[in-house]
Amino acid sequence: MKTALRPATWAAATLLLAACSSTPSGPPRNQADACSVLEQRSDWGEALAKTQRRWGAPPDVVMAIIWRESSFRADARPPKQYTFLGLIPNGRVSSAYGYPQALDGTWDWYREETGASGADRGNFDDAVDFVGWYLDKTQRMNGLSKSDAYGQYLAYHEGHTGYSSGRWRQKGWLLNTASQVAARAESYRAQLARCATRVAAAPADPSA
Repeated sequence: MKTALRPATWAAATLLLAACSSTPSGPPRNQADACSVLEQRSDWGEALAKTQRRWGAPPDVVMAIIWRESSFRADARPPKQYTFLGLIPNGRVSSAYGYPQALDGTWDWYREETGASGADRGNFDDAVDFVGWYLDKTQRMNGLSKSDAYGQYLAYHEGHTGYSSGRWRQKGWLLNTASQVAARAESYRAQLARCATRVAAAPADPSA
């Protein structure tokens, strides 16, 4: 037997469906424009500002790294690897996951050091805090400014020890990628200056 919804119940259900349909899903469109990204994801601006306040990490550099690593996809993973003539799947290239494409071991290090035991790589707030934490680590361990998107990305990709070894100088593809990140960060910086209100005001870190 069908039960008719009362007017009040129907109205509540309609509002719930409307709210769900208006909630963004998937990565933001027009990722080349930082203001457009933050317009589509209104809560991301505060997450970036919080990371800047905590770690002195410039929003443009954080966004550029996440853009390059995952294209702002919460469930991003590296490609699968295959065995036996490329037909049988054998896990993935690495354990990288989420917005920051952080490896299991590095993510565990972040959670242990910051006490963020419940942090999730698929959560944007946690992801940007991780990137800010890593940029701060890189400045302390490798002497790179947090505003140096090029150098910071090299250390992010290679790890602090890998960066110190200098082996990245022999990887032309990686140098090209770091240049792309630096160019995107520069564009984001100029764009964010036009829509600064989307990122809550945060005091600049003089050591960045």
